[in-house]
Amino acid sequence: MNSSAGSKRVTLAQVAEQAGVSVMTASYTYNQPDRVSEQARSKVLAAASQLGYAGPDPSARSLRRGSTRTLGVVMGEHLSYAFEDPEAVSFLAGIADVCADRGYGMTILPITGAADDVPRITAAAVDGFIVWTTSDDDPVLAAVRAMKRPAVVHGGPAVRGMELVSIDNRAAARAVGAVAFAGAGRPAVVSFPLSRARISTITSGGDITEVLFPVTRERLEGYRQAAEGAGIAWRDVVIAVCARNDAAEAERVAATLLASAEPPDAIAAMSDQQAAGVVHAARAAGRAIPDDLAVTGWDDAAVAERLGLTTVAQSLREQGAACAHAALGEKPNAQTASWSIVRRGSTRQ
Repeated sequence: MNSSAGSKRVTLAQVAEQAGVSVMTASYTYNQPDRVSEQARSKVLAAASQLGYAGPDPSARSLRRGSTRTLGVVMGEHLSYAFEDPEAVSFLAGIADVCADRGYGMTILPITGAADDVPRITAAAVDGFIVWTTSDDDPVLAAVRAMKRPAVVHGGPAVRGMELVSIDNRAAARAVGAVAFAGAGRPAVVSFPLSRARISTITSGGDITEVLFPVTRERLEGYRQAAEGAGIAWRDVVIAVCARNDAAEAERVAATLLASAEPPDAIAAMSDQQAAGVVHAARAAGRAIPDDLAVTGWDDAAVAERLGLTTVAQSLREQGAACAHAALGEKPNAQTASWSIVRRGSTRQ
């Protein structure tokens, strides 16, 4: 039994019957998932998917009036990330600009891979969704689509039925990588996580297609093209993966790289926060920048100017605003956002 445009709304009781559980168990699956066994929860969610049930709608009364006048921002991090990470803060400020102009509120919906991620989405009383970049296999993407409200993904992945706002990460990484790796013999990349497991590790250039985060995947592909353009095999490029976009962690992994038998002479970082950590590690190790070590960042945050970092400039505030317009059901002004390379003293070129 599948719901259609002309059929009545599927009820929780129908889902419970299909799953072979009580209505209370079905209700707990969405509202108190910790009180339900994994087996029962799987049955309920499978039945809901089969019947086309998007979940309880606490905003039904508001929707009958036409709107909740609230946008939901789905972030695949702990809630504190939204207030600590400079790029996330800038992105949220862009959303807030549009919300303030339109008289809307904003609800942040943190997702961390827990059992209540999907119920948190389906219970959200919002008019539209903005999904901060996530992995290809994130189940919240299907949950957002099932809500049948305007939705947009920032950065990726591309999802049918949802808008996408992003820069060309591959092209930008290729461009900044060419600057970082110029004249280098032992390049390295300080990377975002490769999967939702968010494991810190040091490895070498391998099969990029296995990376589940599209932004990370596309940037690695761009760095690969830059390395090969400089005559360096991708397998010879060291990849230091950080679990979080954090200067302290980047400093730790960079210190490990610089203390190795063959330390890198160029490091391309995926954010200015990471690049700042690399610079601190280099200074502690007595390495001169850029003579001993070229360093590039990403975002052109305030720290990039302060440290003289060559970086990729993009406006996350403008991208946040574009996402807000899309979540309001409008076409964003620019789905492919602009970027540029800002050259400063941290590179040899």
